[in-house]
Amino acid sequence: MERALSIKISIYHANQCDPKRCTGLKLKRHGLARIVKQTRWLPKRAIVLNPFAKTAFSPADHERIADAGLVALDCSWEHAEKVLSHRVRGTSRCLPILIAGNPTNFAKATKLSTAEALAGALYIAGFRDEAKQLLAIFTWGHTFFELNADLLEAYAAAKDSTEILTIMKNKLGSNP
Repeated sequence: MERALSIKISIYHANQCDPKRCTGLKLKRHGLARIVKQTRWLPKRAIVLNPFAKTAFSPADHERIADAGLVALDCSWEHAEKVLSHRVRGTSRCLPILIAGNPTNFAKATKLSTAEALAGALYIAGFRDEAKQLLAIFTWGHTFFELNADLLEAYAAAKDSTEILTIMKNKLGSNP
């Protein structure tokens, strides 16, 4: 069992995936995350990685993560709007575009596993060691960092969500 992180990681788990391949459940088994089955059990002040959020995740979220933690929503994106229609506690942020390193969605933009989304957010917020610790339990974990090295460094150097959007537009030609 791995050593717990200094950051509180919570995962809302909707039981919509194969438990043997679920990265969120593997993080729990290694003592790196807490799983909750109802959104009301999420920490009140944490940053919630929500793909439908209006504000981009940025290094400006560092203090909130240090104080209240980070939350991922582990559910099928076909059903995500239903999950998110319930009031989700915390402050929602949309993760900037990153490339998946997991075998299921390898090299696909925005198709991150739960563990990759959490690691990406931690890295951007300045918790690089914690990000690497999260993905170290996966044989493919290093691939995520290799594929996203330039993006992660650029995002981590941004001041706020406005700069994140500018970086995405300049580097990826994306219009979020």
